[in-house]
Amino acid sequence: MRRTASVPARINIIGEHTDRFGGLALSFPSQHRLVLSASSSSTLTGDDPTLVRLWNAARGWDAELTIQSEIPIGAGMSSSAALCVAVAMCSQNHDNMMAVSLEAQRIEHEILGSDCGLLDQIAITHPTSGQAALIDFDGMSVTDFKIPPDWLFKLVDSGIRRNLGETNYNSTEVCPEMREMHALLESDRVREALHCDVNRLGKILNQSHASIRDNIRASTPAIDSLVREIQDTPGVLGARLMGGGHGGMILALIENENALPGELLVPSESAFIEESV
Repeated sequence: MRRTASVPARINIIGEHTDRFGGLALSFPSQHRLVLSASSSSTLTGDDPTLVRLWNAARGWDAELTIQSEIPIGAGMSSSAALCVAVAMCSQNHDNMMAVSLEAQRIEHEILGSDCGLLDQIAITHPTSGQAALIDFDGMSVTDFKIPPDWLFKLVDSGIRRNLGETNYNSTEVCPEMREMHALLESDRVREALHCDVNRLGKILNQSHASIRDNIRASTPAIDSLVREIQDTPGVLGARLMGGGHGGMILALIENENALPGELLVPSESAFIEESV
């Protein structure tokens, strides 16, 4: 038997650090993917020790594990969540995507030492192909959202990487009231984004970065400087740090595909699994 899971990266348009407070997020799976294959074997083998530990934590069967990934590590694109989702899907062959998300979160906590919420896991397992997902962490509901054709996004790499296990989402350096305030205001920004035009969305992204910087202190001076530079670039409507913080990718909303170097982000297919004998 051979199971192969194909799992995308996560692009979070707006709604950062809201999942632990019953907030909202608007995200889509991107064209960047991780592929994990598990083939029946007499013993468990794999080149990546972390992958083997995750597989054991998920109570996986004896298999030869191989992995390929286009998702950069530590870049705020959910590389760790994608890996854990792939392990959860292949080890148990879950067809319930919320169960996959919860299992992926569990093994990420246990093995990778991250205290992450459920944003990444849900964002890469639930959206309908080619669409974004509005995630409501209060009612744990997911609703498809059709991205307007003039919402064009690119990523700018800050060049700074961080270890997710070393990123404390509940850091005592930031008071809980500030985190909750950020989540409330960020959720309001998500609600507004659902009905706004592209120019207003750019301002919402800028507001989001200011809150990430000032209220939860998940940015750095070097990243702030780069974000300001991108925000001031002709053809850029707004930009913000994306993901867990302290490094990784900056999401930019642009007027046209020539505004910044690099490829446009394309909403892709959510995580899926194939099985063969």
